[in-house]
Amino acid sequence: MTFPKLPDAPRLLLEADLRPVQGTRFQPTGFPDLGAATYRLADTTEMLLVESAQSVANRLEATCWDEAEGRLVAPLHGLPYVEVVRDGKVITNSLLEAHRLNSAYIERSDVATALAHDIDYKKDEPLDRLRFVRALCKYDPHTLLHGVFLESIAGVLRLPRALGGFIEAREVRVVSSGGVKNDRVMAGKDEAAGTTAKEGFGNVPFHRDEYTAASITAYFNLDLDQIRSYRLGVDLEQCLYALALFKVQRFLARGLRLRTACDLEAGELRVTRPAGLSLPSLAAVTDALPGLITAAARTGIFADPPISRAVFQAPRRGKAKDADSEAASDDEPAPTGKKPGSRKKAGQ
Repeated sequence: MTFPKLPDAPRLLLEADLRPVQGTRFQPTGFPDLGAATYRLADTTEMLLVESAQSVANRLEATCWDEAEGRLVAPLHGLPYVEVVRDGKVITNSLLEAHRLNSAYIERSDVATALAHDIDYKKDEPLDRLRFVRALCKYDPHTLLHGVFLESIAGVLRLPRALGGFIEAREVRVVSSGGVKNDRVMAGKDEAAGTTAKEGFGNVPFHRDEYTAASITAYFNLDLDQIRSYRLGVDLEQCLYALALFKVQRFLARGLRLRTACDLEAGELRVTRPAGLSLPSLAAVTDALPGLITAAARTGIFADPPISRAVFQAPRRGKAKDADSEAASDDEPAPTGKKPGSRKKAGQ
């Protein structure tokens, strides 16, 4: 089929109505020290963030991976990504890592050196953005949709998300319930004996909050101007456009079991901007992708072979304190990484 070109618009805005597959209740995402993200509109309408932008980004990426087979889903074979190997065993890859090519496992590998060479960033000189984009596309074109921040190479090597999404619920009400973990052997707890709830003993009551809503809506935003700004040519633009549609449509079709108590199904996917645009179906996108990937590979930008193997160098353990380990004191220290709090989610 002739796949449609990028719409002549700055953004593609999509939305779909969601509903629980059974019953009326659902469990939203919870945040540490906050719980569910509830808020009010100016007209006092009670709202709820069911799924955040960063969570939806992770779920869109997950649509591309076949967990049972341990590889890309069949329509996407031929797309490049980085596979991380330790001691001859595959442990992760750039599609599954939260920070994509900026994963700590890739940062401490030989691929990071090759990536930095391809980007060829020079301090105190303007970034060659085209070279930067082509390097990202070579190793993992998914980063051109989901963003990346290569602060381990240079603090300016950032690409925002071109594809984003979130899920909101409107006119929500709390459904408070609870339960108890029963201990058939020792229902009571004894601190002196060390048989408390902390150790897993005794009956432990708990509470839980779920929600009902008048409506639940999933929203998606594809920045078409950003894709065009990559200047990668028509074949790669078409491939990225189809890949974005595949992720959104497959997430709505197969990826809405967000949690045990949050299993949703989607209605029709609507285009809210640009007006009058009709999208190809998921089946049509799936059928077109192999040919689009082949055409994109012919540009010579993709890595060949498409799967780059990164050999992870595990950090060395700290020097032992006993005298017998003094001989290890001359070992070269492991590469220093960023503090955990400094590593930001791409596009934040």
